[in-house]
Amino acid sequence: MAAKDPMPDLLAHWREAVPNDRLAHLIRDVSRAQMRALQVRLAAHEVSFGHWTFLRILWLKDGLTQRELSELAGVMEPTTFAAVKAMQDMGLVERKQLPGNRKNMHVFLTRAGRNLEKKLVPLAEEVNRISVAGQSDHQVSQTRKFLLQMLENLAKDWARGKDSD
Repeated sequence: MAAKDPMPDLLAHWREAVPNDRLAHLIRDVSRAQMRALQVRLAAHEVSFGHWTFLRILWLKDGLTQRELSELAGVMEPTTFAAVKAMQDMGLVERKQLPGNRKNMHVFLTRAGRNLEKKLVPLAEEVNRISVAGQSDHQVSQTRKFLLQMLENLAKDWARGKDSD
């Protein structure tokens, strides 16, 4: 039995029930909807959304330590360890200690993991295209600028909070 499509209720919620609710909630719901759309596409390639996150990072910089991978993914190290172990069992990555450093475990893509980039990145690009359909290039650019400014504001706030610790 297929899962109920949550989008009609979500859209009605935002358009009718709380059209002026906090922006943070809207951003969260858009993010969840994008993740859900990508998850469906990734599942056809037997890749979970969690694995996608790590693969994206490794496609940009292969050979990171598990700690670096955790920090870049924004997850706890045990989560990274479990994901890397599962991806290793799938033949997507391998873990190695580098000569002269027996302390850190580094994660490297296998050929199969590297080859997934050509298949999976277009799926994410498709979700992005669907997300911004009907918006002009200028609107998309302005939205990016707006969201980046929000991120910068929150980063400054975080830094101020850490300075007072």
